[in-house]
Amino acid sequence: MTTHCGYIAIIGRPNVGKSTLLNALLGKKLSITSRKPQTTRHRILGVKTLNNTQYIYVDTPGIHEAEPKLINQYLNRTAISALKDVDIVIWVVDALHWSSEDEFILEKVKKLQISLLVVINKTDKVDNKEDILKLLTEFSEKLPQAECVPISAKKSYNLEKLEKIIQSKLPESTFFFDENAITDRSESFICAEMIREKLVRLLGKELPYATTVAIQSMEKKKNILHISAVIWVEKEGQKKIVIGEQGQMIKMIGQHSRLSMEKYFDQKIFLALWVKVKARWTENERILRDILQ
Repeated sequence: MTTHCGYIAIIGRPNVGKSTLLNALLGKKLSITSRKPQTTRHRILGVKTLNNTQYIYVDTPGIHEAEPKLINQYLNRTAISALKDVDIVIWVVDALHWSSEDEFILEKVKKLQISLLVVINKTDKVDNKEDILKLLTEFSEKLPQAECVPISAKKSYNLEKLEKIIQSKLPESTFFFDENAITDRSESFICAEMIREKLVRLLGKELPYATTVAIQSMEKKKNILHISAVIWVEKEGQKKIVIGEQGQMIKMIGQHSRLSMEKYFDQKIFLALWVKVKARWTENERILRDILQ
């Protein structure tokens, strides 16, 4: 039987639904999501094997215009580097909003010499469906080499059609991963991301961007997976906010994280969390290189 396999990069500006799309295509939550931009920090592989085809999706941080902060520069480089050595690029755009960041990405994808799919997301929120047809026409003029697909990642609308198009463009190849593989990331990475997702969702507007998570240990004891993790912040004041009054915030973060882990691993979890300060880690190149690899 002839098999098809290849890498598909999912790119776009922050908050257009790239991670939601990845999770919907996989049928399993792998990449963390929130309504806040720049939730995704890493390039994450999601593997789906179906019959004679293996799809290797590459979720990326949101591409944004030039930022002075070192961490944002790293995120941009991570996202743009995903355009290399892939077979297909999916550019996700928001059906409701076009920005200068989209223009920035448009100039990047115009130069691509590989298959390009423009995925117009959040179409379920568009009241006048003629506006979607107008968008499809505009993109066919801007990028005549691309195929355009309107979808709703959140509602799983038109994803079957999208997957069929992707399958038709993947090269003949042996599978790169085991048929049961979901990702190349470790279990400790997945756990750290689950905790970080709760930080992004539960904390204030800016604080989550000054936090990161490191798993200290994972050990199974009597059918319970014991996980120990440190939440790093930049300042003592941030540490107090993460812990919360009488420890209520850190307790809530722990509870929500544990439930996500138990659903993912399908077993009982004991989670211990600590909060520590690592001054200006978002501006330290060595630390960023280790964290964002």
